Amino acid sequence: MIGTFKQKNPGNALLLLVYALVLKFSMFLHPVIPTIQEGDNYLYRFVLNTLQSFFNAPAFVFQLITFILLFTQATLFNRICNYQKILPKPNFLPGMCYILITSLLPSWNHFSAPLLINSIMIWVWYKMITLYNNEHASSSIFNIGILTGIVTLLYIPAVAFLLLLFFALIVMRPFRIREWLMGILGFTFPYYFLFIILFISNKWSWNDILPKIAITIPSLPSSIWISVGMALLVIPFIIGGFFIQTNLNKILIQVRKSWGLLLMFLITSVIIILINHVNSYENWIVVVIPFAAFHAAAYFYSTDRILTSILHWFTFIFAMGVNYFI
Repeated sequence: MIGTFKQKNPGNALLLLVYALVLKFSMFLHPVIPTIQEGDNYLYRFVLNTLQSFFNAPAFVFQLITFILLFTQATLFNRICNYQKILPKPNFLPGMCYILITSLLPSWNHFSAPLLINSIMIWVWYKMITLYNNEHASSSIFNIGILTGIVTLLYIPAVAFLLLLFFALIVMRPFRIREWLMGILGFTFPYYFLFIILFISNKWSWNDILPKIAITIPSLPSSIWISVGMALLVIPFIIGGFFIQTNLNKILIQVRKSWGLLLMFLITSVIIILINHVNSYENWIVVVIPFAAFHAAAYFYSTDRILTSILHWFTFIFAMGVNYFI
């Protein structure tokens, strides 16, 4: 399977869909109706209430939307990685890893604000890594700021992604105060419309507008299955990080910066997990994007086919067991 996805074969797009259906079909067997969690902001509440009331969406519809989102995220992420030459040769490993990783915890197959965030942040990451040689950087930075601001309107702890915007400006651009101000202006831009809507609808309240942010320590995993899932998330990441570090001098400087930005992406994602404790792992899905890239590197660079096959199939069987039988 690794050897198949390691190639850029047009038929692999269909194979990736089959791969996703096999891993995630269980979500249709046990559909879950999403609920409002602590940290969900105005925009997500609006989306969820609209789907629940206007369309009278049953649990199956939410699971169908979730599957479509996960598959489109994997496909888009894979396409960006190939287009930007994140790995030396085009392949389908980033998409495969994205599907596989999001199957390690059942709660990552639920409709949630962090799931919607990933769709936006994949695009934001792409816009960020193209800043390196962008002749019209100011407008791109402003657009990145707008998208990052929209993300916070979905999920309050995502305000930490403002740090990722600053990291991108540090890594990808020479320091220009005008570009930093454009990023901050873009970040606040969606809130102008929010304030206008709240004022006109007579729902203005400083207690609701000001975000309630508290740094907390996540609880220890409550079951051995979650612990194993997290181990399978971390081990290939370490292997992939080792291979990236080993081959760092062989890749272009822009690609090198892109990997650095992915590491910053992971750090800010962990910060989001630490903001406003939630009694589920749904918000942890924000770490999947950078993890998928490093997992893909582990499978791509490894010359030990037996070891990578064992790692992949063990992870695949574990994901199947967790989703279908636990």
